[in-house]
Amino acid sequence: MKKIINTPNAPAPIGPYNQAVLIKDTLYISGQIPIDPKTGELVSGDIQNETRQSMENLKAILTEAEMTFEHVVKTSIFINDMHQFAQINEVYATYFDADTAPARETVEVANLPKFVNVEISMIAVK
Repeated sequence: MKKIINTPNAPAPIGPYNQAVLIKDTLYISGQIPIDPKTGELVSGDIQNETRQSMENLKAILTEAEMTFEHVVKTSIFINDMHQFAQINEVYATYFDADTAPARETVEVANLPKFVNVEISMIAVK
């Protein structure tokens, strides 16, 4: 049976979906974009700030599900400019231990919700 995970510490969904779904010990987290959950405003300025906010939103959802980044087994990163990969990766790397980092793909896309520059989703297992 699935359990819906939602927290006010991450942005509310902007469509017909939930922040995350927990099935047994596996948590599927919807893609997070750089929205500040306190203000509802997009974080912009540079790709590192946007990546950091997306990761903090993911962290809030993990926390709500009583998990941490150590539980993450897979991430998907969607970006609109592969030239920003190194800057995104620099921020992303601060959230994981290199020896136990999850599997991942990074894909360049034409557009993302609200025309942001980065969106990140995760799968975590207890």
